[in-house]
Formats: sequence, C-alpha cells, structure tokens
Amino acid sequence: MPASIISPLRRTRPASVRPAPLKPGDNMRGAGLMTLSMIGFGCNDAIIKYVTADVPLYQAIAMRGLVVIVALTLLAQRGGGLRLRIARPMRVPMTLRVIGEVGSTLLFLNALTRMEIADLNAVMQSLPLVVMLGAALFFGETLGWRRMLAVGVGMLGVLIILRPGSGTFGIWSLVALGAMLLVALRDLSTRRFTSDVKSSTIAFYTAVAVTVVGLLLSFGQGWVAPDLRQGLLLVLSGSFLTIAYLSAVAAMRIGEISVVAPFRYTSLLVAIVLGLLVFGDWPDLWTWTGAVLVVGAGIYTIWREAQLGRRR
Repeated sequence: MPASIISPLRRTRPASVRPAPLKPGDNMRGAGLMTLSMIGFGCNDAIIKYVTADVPLYQAIAMRGLVVIVALTLLAQRGGGLRLRIARPMRVPMTLRVIGEVGSTLLFLNALTRMEIADLNAVMQSLPLVVMLGAALFFGETLGWRRMLAVGVGMLGVLIILRPGSGTFGIWSLVALGAMLLVALRDLSTRRFTSDVKSSTIAFYTAVAVTVVGLLLSFGQGWVAPDLRQGLLLVLSGSFLTIAYLSAVAAMRIGEISVVAPFRYTSLLVAIVLGLLVFGDWPDLWTWTGAVLVVGAGIYTIWREAQLGRRR
C-alpha cells in the first residue's frame, strides 16, 4: 500500500528518493550547485532577452545551442569522453527529461521576450514547491501538514503575482506557468537516473534536443546576420547555459530534493538585479508581495527539514 502524502503525526524525516544513501555534506554541495545553476540560468536569460530584440528567438536558441554542444563535448573529453549509450531502463527518464527541457525552454523564452525578467522569475519561484509536491505524488515522499500548508501559501503568492482577472494577467502568464510545470517534469525525471549515467551525458542529450528544435523552428522565422557584439553575447550565453545545465543536473542528483530545490530562490535575486541593471525594470508592489509569500514558503521548507534532521 503506498504511503500517504500527508501525515499529520509524522515526526521523522521523509524517506529519501535517492538511489544511494546520502554522504556527509551532500545537501550542502547540492545547495551550492543549485545556486551556481541559478546564476548561470539568470545570466543566460538576460543575454537572450537582450539579443532577441534584434535576432529572431529560435535563431538565437540554435546558435546558443551549438556553443553549448561544443562546450559539453570538450568538457566531457577531460573525463574520458561522452558516453552516449543509454541503458534501456534509463531511456524513459531521459525521454521525459528531454520533453521537459525542450518544452520549458520554448515556453520560458517566448514568455521572457514579452514579460519583465523579474516578473517571470517570480512566477518560476513556485517550482521548488511543485517539485516537492511531485516528489510526494510520484516518489512516495511523505509530507507533513506544515509543508503542505507551505505549498498552499506559495501557490497563493503565485496568484498574487499573476493577478487573474487584472490587466496584467494574459496568455503569457499562462505560458510562464506551463514552463514552470515542464521544468518540474525535467527535475523529477532527473532523480530517476542511476549513478552510472554521467551528468555530462544527460546535459548533452538535452542540449542537442533543444538546439535541433530551435533550428527547425528558426526556418519559419527566418535568419538575420548577427554582428560581432551579438555573436559574442550568444557565445557568452552558451557558456553560462553550459555551467547551468551541468550544475542543475548534478544538484538534483546529490542532495535531498526537498533541501536542494528551495535554493532555486536565488534566481529571483539574480533576475531582479539583472532586470534593473540591463533593462531598467523594477518589480511592482504586487510582484514583491507574491514573491515574499512564495520565497517565504520555500525558506520554511528548509527550516522544517533542519528541524526534522535534528530529530533523526
């Protein structure tokens, strides 16, 4: 019989979904890698938003993707080269991860070109709570009523940010929500990989899929010749994305999902700073209020995990 998702009497840490026991310091390493990943993604997002003012979006995705593929291939050579063969049991997680990555990339970047970077990232801050809930639904992690309440508060924060029924709510708000759900699919499927599947292999397949889809879609938009500045920015974007890819995959495989995932909230700070410096955007009061609720709910989950850890 499957374990209940909500257990009001729980006094111990929920069972880990990791395929191997935790080692000392794994949660801290996972948190550090997640923070590095969020910085990489944030810098990449700012560059893409800036460049696509003049370069078609799907062309930018394809050009950036080529940089990522080359970088991943070169980095893999230091570890003995890419291992592209995927064992049969790992093909389903790989397929789900590729679907999540490609879908979330297309939805997120389309929303990014039409929304303020801080507003979009504020919506994405609900991701750790959705991932935590997904871990309970699909991996059997048991969540106490306090953490379920935190999920509810986080979702309320998202509604405040989006403000359904107001003039700020539109199709691109829904696109942002779709991107967030697909990222959750990507992260949850990453947890199913065994240790013999290298992070570079996972990131390589993802990068190839995104690049190919971007290239195919670019034919419908047409191409323009980028100048030297735009070309260098896309190379820099690809470099940041390579770091973000590898760090994100490694982070989701090292620490406990309910401890590592909340460190995604660092991306909101990165987005606000970059939005202000590069685009002159500053979140309004509603966005700040919703973001405080969402981030506060995530920080509570970290505190709750620490409390449970001391009771082990």
